[in-house]
Amino acid sequence: MVKENCGVVGIYSEGDVNVIPMVIDALRALQHRGQEAWGLAIPNKAPLKRLGLVSASSGEFKKISEEYASHSAIGHVRYSTVGKSDLESAQPLKVKDLCVAHNGTISNVEELSNLVGGCTFTPQNASDTLVAAQRLVSLITENGKLGNALSILKNEMVGSFCFTFLSDDDAVFAARDPKGFRPMVLGHKEQGNVHIVTSESSAISAIGAKLVRDVVPGELIKISKEGGFETEMFSDDTNRAHCSFEFTYFAQPSSKMEGTNIYLARKRIGQFLAKKYPIHDADVVIPVPDSARPAALGFAQELGIQFDEGLLKDRYSKKGPLRSFIEPHQSDRIEINRWIIPIREVIEDKHIIVIDDSLVRGTSSKAIIKALRRSGARKISMMVTYPPIKFPCYAGIDFPSQEELATFDGGKDLSEKEMIEKVRNDIGADFLGYNDAENLANAVGIPKDSMCFTCATGNYAPLGITPNFNKMKQMKSV
Repeated sequence: MVKENCGVVGIYSEGDVNVIPMVIDALRALQHRGQEAWGLAIPNKAPLKRLGLVSASSGEFKKISEEYASHSAIGHVRYSTVGKSDLESAQPLKVKDLCVAHNGTISNVEELSNLVGGCTFTPQNASDTLVAAQRLVSLITENGKLGNALSILKNEMVGSFCFTFLSDDDAVFAARDPKGFRPMVLGHKEQGNVHIVTSESSAISAIGAKLVRDVVPGELIKISKEGGFETEMFSDDTNRAHCSFEFTYFAQPSSKMEGTNIYLARKRIGQFLAKKYPIHDADVVIPVPDSARPAALGFAQELGIQFDEGLLKDRYSKKGPLRSFIEPHQSDRIEINRWIIPIREVIEDKHIIVIDDSLVRGTSSKAIIKALRRSGARKISMMVTYPPIKFPCYAGIDFPSQEELATFDGGKDLSEKEMIEKVRNDIGADFLGYNDAENLANAVGIPKDSMCFTCATGNYAPLGITPNFNKMKQMKSV
């Protein structure tokens, strides 16, 4: 299956303001959700796509804003977890008169492809977004309206999704999956009467708009010249499965999701983690930059231990400013982690508590602990704000095979305590402490049964699948 945990945006100005500069600003604010490619689309024109970061195309922004001037548009930043990082795979995609941008994963894409004329899908040469778009256009032709088509497609399609759509009659649509796996929010800007639907509220702030609310799971929003702002429900499912990983790592700290500010949630996660592991003999608490910083501050404050920046990213190297986790290739992850630089004066001859947002493959943790040892750390206790990741994610996060996970035991059926000891030994820490699902949910303020912890529990009921755990080579082209 192909996975896309990306960033999407749809903007419509009822005041006929050119929204393309806003789309670009919004995509730059969503860059943490995808670093491989970006694109935008306007009615009656082929989508514009570029590889790399949005800022890499800054010399073109004026030209793009003029050539693609429109009061309605959608945009996308891409983070692929399977398939090639090429321009063809970038989004938005166009099928007939509908442009589509997608954030999520379609788990039964091969089956869905049979409904659009053939079993030609492979992760290396196609896109789950393309298959979904083709099926959606077919259903619209048969049923007349997008809402009717989505109410059918949601039953045929297994997985997570947030879509933004753009039709050639200049209407902007947005839809969020009934479980609410991936985030989606609605904003408004009075100047130009601009409506924005996007993955995170950080993008709303970036264009000077105000957050209105979360898009309700199962909701379809339409903004057009004829009807203005319209909304309908294409699903009445009230069971939720909000991605817990968004709260510890993926989302931008300034964003607000499900009524919770991400920065404050992460700080509380650190405080709750400190209550679980009240280590009082440490000298200093340091974060792994950058997303673990609020949790490290909360941990330090809860126990009354000094907080300091013992690790810094070199933001002037080519890969230094990027997020290693969402890089598609292991060599790139290693290159990014190479440029996390320890500060010896903060570390030397001290018991260090290192706070990290997650421990997935162990690549970053091992490299960081080695660097801390070289800088003279006397003892290293690593605390992880997320529970042990033991199973693949089929809802859009990049750990698609068990064998690449740090917790993988090769079928030895280790106990939880033995598994943690194995990981601790592998990464070289003196002590390793993981958060647990209940503690994390309590810190975020969302009921545990309304959050998705499939990657920690192996319970795929929220997705409605019983997966076959494929090998890494089967899941990813390199």
